[in-house]
Amino acid sequence: MNADSLAQLKRMFEDIRKETGTELSLSPLVGDCKAFQLAFRGEEATVYIRGAGEEAENRIRLVRYLVSGSSGNKSAVAGEGLKGILLGEGGEWEAFRYLTKHNFADGRCFAADVVPDKRTDEAYKLIERCIEGGRDRAVRMDDSRIAIVKFSGEESADEFAQFVFQSLYEELGLRASVGVGCEVDSFSEIASSYSQAVTAVKLSGIFHSKGEVHAYREYLLVTMLEDLPEARLKEYMAQFRMSNTAEVFADAELYGTAEQFLENDLNVSETSRALFLHRNTLMYRLDKIKRITGLDLKNFSDAVTFRVISILYKLLKL
Repeated sequence: MNADSLAQLKRMFEDIRKETGTELSLSPLVGDCKAFQLAFRGEEATVYIRGAGEEAENRIRLVRYLVSGSSGNKSAVAGEGLKGILLGEGGEWEAFRYLTKHNFADGRCFAADVVPDKRTDEAYKLIERCIEGGRDRAVRMDDSRIAIVKFSGEESADEFAQFVFQSLYEELGLRASVGVGCEVDSFSEIASSYSQAVTAVKLSGIFHSKGEVHAYREYLLVTMLEDLPEARLKEYMAQFRMSNTAEVFADAELYGTAEQFLENDLNVSETSRALFLHRNTLMYRLDKIKRITGLDLKNFSDAVTFRVISILYKLLKL
């Protein structure tokens, strides 16, 4: 076995020791130990494990399971099993096995869900080039989706997602929706982050969110309400007693103005610029919404109420 393989095997032994307490060595250990043959990169090495009897045999099976399938072509095998981990298959143990097999250090990370409008194969190859050289990985989830696991660095999750979008658009002329999950403390939790990223893309379509990058945290209120039974949602809607609100939702001009105003943090000047409206025209529309609903969107409390009603309206498909 060449020096590179031996060095990687020793690093894997150290990771296994830290995670499971199993002591391994390529040379005999002092005290009780047992020798066994371990396949790695198409070759076999004699390995010594601390202990004896049935416990040692169980640990040998564990080590073989963790190390099995490793290859000299690191980039070719790095995606193996990642799709299942992102889908929550195997839990924390499978995540640990993946890190150990591919000699990746654990750490804070998040997942992104990228849905290009076309040519997913080309998009995937470009994303792989964008993230090569580190721990970050991409994998094709199906014919239309690409998942990315990004370990924490200097750039924020939103900055990275915007970088991915811009790269696809500028180099390939592709547009994409990019969902971003919350950052997690360990790779073992990455499935929850990926689920959030997928949810962000889905909700961005339902709520016609502007922009191309959609962070899950933006939809926390939506997901909280979405988990409630329909009967409870209708009950909440009835409590607002605002039958005229539907008039605003049915008017694309009024509703678009309200949404833009909320997205611009209730800033009149920013909203006027975004909609190419004169300030007086914007104020007229906001006043009209107030006359119809009784809600003054320039008031933070009323703006929150309008947002909740808007979410309930869309979830109930009224």
